[in-house]
Amino acid sequence: MKDDFILQVAQIGKTVGLKGELKLHNKSDFPEQFKQGSNFLTPQKIKLTIQNYNQKRSLVKFVGYDNKDDASSLTNQFIFTDLKSTLKQCALKKDEFFWFDVIGSKIIENNNILGEVISIERFEPNDYLLVKTDKSMSSLGHAIKFLIPYIDRYIINFDKQERKIFTKDCIGILENS
Repeated sequence: MKDDFILQVAQIGKTVGLKGELKLHNKSDFPEQFKQGSNFLTPQKIKLTIQNYNQKRSLVKFVGYDNKDDASSLTNQFIFTDLKSTLKQCALKKDEFFWFDVIGSKIIENNNILGEVISIERFEPNDYLLVKTDKSMSSLGHAIKFLIPYIDRYIINFDKQERKIFTKDCIGILENS
């Protein structure tokens, strides 16, 4: 993974009040990254530094945006962080992985490659791996893409170094897709 890799982490909503606070719509699993002094970028490469964040109310105030008019210029902007900041500020628990570690991994079942993870979709309460079916499987008439729930019922193991996800019963999902 390249060091300049950036991740979308939130979208800025409407202003709240007169002092430059904005609603923050967290798009990540790590609300702890939104703390005083944390830096983010907009698509226009504007650096935003958090002055204050109220997690309970999902309100953020950025340094230099001290009134409603200034802050409103940020409404609907997505904000991004880089790989280095993510690895530093976001702690994973045992058997948890970043999405960017999982995307691009091969799906392996009974020594057969079923496909490659191209995206992860969140349908509460679970995440689903969107898999592009391997040509060896799609040439047999199977779907070119299919979804695998990321739950113990289907996922045996993820080898982060080898970028391989070992599965069970996913051939059935593919056949019925």
